[in-house]
Amino acid sequence: MSHPVQGGFFCFRVFHFMKIAVDAMGGDNAPEAIVEGVIHALQQFDYIELLYLVGDKEAIEREIKSHEFADSRLKIHHCTQVVGMEESAVKSVRQKKDSSISQAVNLVKEGICDAVVSAGNTGAAVAATSIKLRTLPGVERAGIASPLPNEYGIANIVDAGANVDAKPAHLVQYAIMGAVYAKHVQGKKDPIIGLMSVGSEEGKGTDFTREVYDLLKKTDLNFRGNIEGHDLFETELDVIVCDGFTGNVVLKSMEATAKVMFKWLKKDIKSSAFRQLGALMVKGAFKATLERGNYETYGGSPLLGVNGICIIGHGSSSPRAVKNAIRVAAESVRHEVNPHIEEEIAKYSGLLS
Repeated sequence: MSHPVQGGFFCFRVFHFMKIAVDAMGGDNAPEAIVEGVIHALQQFDYIELLYLVGDKEAIEREIKSHEFADSRLKIHHCTQVVGMEESAVKSVRQKKDSSISQAVNLVKEGICDAVVSAGNTGAAVAATSIKLRTLPGVERAGIASPLPNEYGIANIVDAGANVDAKPAHLVQYAIMGAVYAKHVQGKKDPIIGLMSVGSEEGKGTDFTREVYDLLKKTDLNFRGNIEGHDLFETELDVIVCDGFTGNVVLKSMEATAKVMFKWLKKDIKSSAFRQLGALMVKGAFKATLERGNYETYGGSPLLGVNGICIIGHGSSSPRAVKNAIRVAAESVRHEVNPHIEEEIAKYSGLLS
């Protein structure tokens, strides 16, 4: 039986049910927001066969009870430890073997679940999946693909923070994996790829970015060359390639800028009754603009390149964001992202060796 699904980047039909593990203790608002988001997902997505909440059983059961919710598809996988947001990633994974993120990844490793979703410590999620699941054949480093809305739709910044000490070959792999995700999950026919630099000309940038540029030019990817900061919003792009250090700084800077701009706008509007009246007239436009850039809409970012599906949510994920992160995980499973990545990476084994 097939089930039509709405709410992703486009509508698709799911031909098999899915089992997803969710880190119930990860994130600033865990477990309350996580449990509520899982409940919303089960209420809305009928393609979920089983959904495992991984974490402290007592705390999880308390939250479920507060919502007066019951569903046979919801399971609890008890564990005793939690990785804090400030803890060392690799150290915590190695020492806290019964942490919610480690146990959630184990469910994927053991074949019990198809994907894992976590809004907790990003480094721990990357480390746990990389250590336990390993990377796909031919992939040296996994990369986070973070969605960025611009004038033309959605672009994906890869890498957004998984690997800060990247090599040129890693960035080429990010471009390949990002293109696969954009094509097969987001429906982009021939994904457009840009390389973050300090100028659009071919010779611009550091020795590192120039080497990446030369490698990308040798591929069959739809590589449009170097891009600058303003291109993130003004230029038609599907994949924005950079190292994890740059990508993470760019994302956090944009997030902070958006927050302070709306804070200033709200303050200035409240400064006079006349401005408040005007704001009421354009309230719908403000709401639409906020929604377009709202991370909750996009749910989470796939960690591309690991031998399993891992979706990393924002640390302050709301129930809506958690629900949509589960949707993103299902989309990645449904469209068989990893087999497509393996196939494309294999084409460039000679170039990347």
